[in-house]
Parts: sequence; structure tokens; C-alpha cells
Amino acid sequence: MTIRRRRAALVGSALAAAVLLSGCVRSVSGTGDAERWSATTVAGLEITTGESGPRPGVADSPLVAAGGDGGGVDRLARNAVDDVQRYWTDELPATFGRRFEPLAGLVSYDSTGPDTTVCGTGTAGAVNAFYCGSDDSVAWDRGQLLPTLDDSFGPMAVVAVLAHEVGHAVQSRLGTVDGRSTSILKEQQADCYAGNFFRWVAEGSAPHFRLSTGPGLNQILATLFFIRDAAGMGFDAEGAHGNAFDRVSAFQFGFGEGPARCARMDEEEVRRRITQPPTGQVSPLGGGGGNLPVDDRDALRALQQTLRAAFDRPGAAWPTVDPRSPVCPEVTGTAPASYCPRTNTVGIDVADLARIGSPPEQGTAGGLGDFAAFAEVASRYALAAQHAAGYPLTGLATAHRTACLTGAWAATIVVGRGAVLQLSPGDLDEAVAEMLGSRSLIAADVNGAGIPSGFARVEAFRDGFAGGGTALCLQRYR
Repeated sequence: MTIRRRRAALVGSALAAAVLLSGCVRSVSGTGDAERWSATTVAGLEITTGESGPRPGVADSPLVAAGGDGGGVDRLARNAVDDVQRYWTDELPATFGRRFEPLAGLVSYDSTGPDTTVCGTGTAGAVNAFYCGSDDSVAWDRGQLLPTLDDSFGPMAVVAVLAHEVGHAVQSRLGTVDGRSTSILKEQQADCYAGNFFRWVAEGSAPHFRLSTGPGLNQILATLFFIRDAAGMGFDAEGAHGNAFDRVSAFQFGFGEGPARCARMDEEEVRRRITQPPTGQVSPLGGGGGNLPVDDRDALRALQQTLRAAFDRPGAAWPTVDPRSPVCPEVTGTAPASYCPRTNTVGIDVADLARIGSPPEQGTAGGLGDFAAFAEVASRYALAAQHAAGYPLTGLATAHRTACLTGAWAATIVVGRGAVLQLSPGDLDEAVAEMLGSRSLIAADVNGAGIPSGFARVEAFRDGFAGGGTALCLQRYR
């Protein structure tokens, strides 16, 4: 984040991660009607906590991958592509009236092994997965990429990456992009098409895989976070895939609204809602090099000023922000920030907030970045706004309202809106990281009871961020 009066470009950081899919597509030579909101559903499906991953006792796919070694990683990949193609075999004609032609080929290679050529490019060191338009094939690195995803996030992470790549094949068949299309449009559409497929999996329709809408979907969103663009990349750069917030948003559009929503994405729509800045607005510091110190007095004063501006309500008293935990026996404390309705006080533990707000690359345990820490304080301030408006402060609806209102506050500090505290590249990704954690205050009620689905947390935050004010949050989440 930045304090506007300062000249130095201070960039909020996000969790450090390798950007593995920088060359996702290689070539050689608007929103639908929202479903009725429910505190116990995600995009209309009940929140479930069952097993996610390969179905036991199911025969493997007969698909063959050129260059494969017949090992477990290739088997997982082939089963994934098989299920994704089965989905599109039914869905493409049902939604678009077009036949889905299966991929012309699959290719497996080892980026740590001898150099070979795939889609006109050498494979040595190519830690990647991609769709090759010239021969209509999907290729993957079985040596490093897929094992890393499997080890870090589980087998459904591998399925997510390959569903995205087959999404590019869907683009080719529908003609929704061409050689003049930007990378960010292609990648947003492919993330959206992956969301379509995972809706089908979550509904229990996939032959080889199953997915819970609680922890299972969280795993998919964590994968998208891991393979996001670095904070120093502009959305208009060649090969840009999007930051975590934008990638997750595209996936959620697909999961909740169907393939037609994805096909409607065009350059104008993507540029209008994308939060990743263009190249000319990206700070050269990048990667958290100027993460704003959360315990800086000027920063804390600026935070309070933006919160008052976002949640100002005629006749309502602003809560007191106290660097001590208030004595409040009627609620459970939620350090590092808590709200006491009896005294209308937001208590903060500055040292703990500074730990959360530290750049993760410094090796500080629990560091997520400055915006994550400030957003936790904002969430408790949002509870004060709900209390002033007469809303209850406990329960799932409260947790959803809190996430939505925190997103609405974030929208007021976008660069160009004149706020004394302003968003920097990577800040919204920090919010995604916080909301995918096991204990998210951004999406929790006054006692710290949170929304069980990370998908629903991010969705509520995005509603507030894109909704144009607090009224939507108070009206929708009742």
C-alpha cells in the first residue's frame, strides 16, 4: 500500500511463489443473473467437506501421451484431460450448438531430462504446461511442474492446470480469441472455462475425480494463487495471466455462471474489471520491496481516515481504535484486531499486525503483507458499521457482510480515487491469501467465526469491491 502524500512507491507484497506458467499458450508460425444468496452455499451448491481427488476404483483413461513414461504423474494428467474433454463433449453442443472435437494429441516431457522439442520449443528447463495451437495438443512437464503442484496442493491442482489448458482448446473451437487478442483475455477466458469444468466435478459428474465445495475448492483457488503473475508484471504484458484476485475472479465467474459467461469475455470487459495495473503503473520495486510498515503511526492514521470515509453514516459515532485489547466479556477476542460493541472500540495488537503485514520473503512467520494486516483491521471496523446500522454481529450472514464491506472499503482506496491510503500492485492478492487461510478475519463475525468456504469468502469480498458501496453488502447478505 502507499500513503498518497509520500513520493516513494511503496508496494504491498503477496506470498512469494514461482510463476510457473509464463508461456501458457504457444503458437507456431458481463455477468449473468446471480443465484439467490445462501449462507451455506457456494454458487448454489451446498458447502461440502468430503474427499477431493481421484475417485478410487475407477479404470484409468485410455488416452495416450506421446513421450510419457507411464508413471503416476502421467496417469493423473491423462485422467484429468479425459474428464475435461468429456465435459466439453456434452457442454459445447448444449451451450453453443457446436461439436467438441477431441484434442489431436497429448505430450508429456521431463524438463529436468534431455532436451527435446515440443511445439517448436526446447523442453530443457521448461517448467510449464501449455496448449499448442499449431497441432492442437496439450503438453505438460512431468519432471517438475506437475509433481510440484501435486506435492504442494494435491492432485486436483494438476487437474486445475490441465483444465485451464484445455480451456484454450475450447477458445480455438469457438473462435472467441484470435491472433490479435491479448494474453490477459485468453488467460481470463481459460480460467473461466476451468471454472465451468470444476462446477461439473463438484456436482459429482466427473468419472475420475471428485471435489468438495469447501476444502476442495480452496485447494483450486490456492493453486491459482500460486501460479499468478508476479506483482511487477503489467496486465498488458505478453504472457500475462493475471494476478491472483483476477484469476480467482475469472474462475468463479465460470463456476457460478456457466460457459456462455466465459465466451462473452472480451477486451473491453476484461480491461474494465481487471485489478492488475498496466505496465506503466507497476512500481519498479515489485515483490514487496516497499511494503508499508504496519506499525507506522502515519500509516495507522491514514487507515482510520479511509475507514471513516468508507463507512461514514449520519448520526453514527466512529469507533475508537485502541492499541490494546478491550475488556469485552460478551464477545470472543479476535487478535490481532477485535471489536467490542459495548464500548464501540476496535482493539488492535500493533506488534502482531506488523508480523502479519511483513513481507513474506523476509522469512517472518505469518507474513502476508501490509494490505492483509490493514484489511483485518478494516473487517473489525466493518462490524462497527453493521452494529450502528442495527445488524447482528454473529453468524454466517455477518461473516459474509464483513467480507463484502471490507471489499467495499478496498474499492475506496484504489489509485486515482484520492484516498490518503492507496492500493499498490499485489495488495488484493494479499487479501486472497488471508481469505484462503484457516483463520480469516476478513470473512469472520465478531467472535471470529468464519465462512467455511474460501471460495465464498473471496466471492463476498469481490461483491463489495465491485459493487460500488456498502449498500449492496448490507442489502444482499441478510
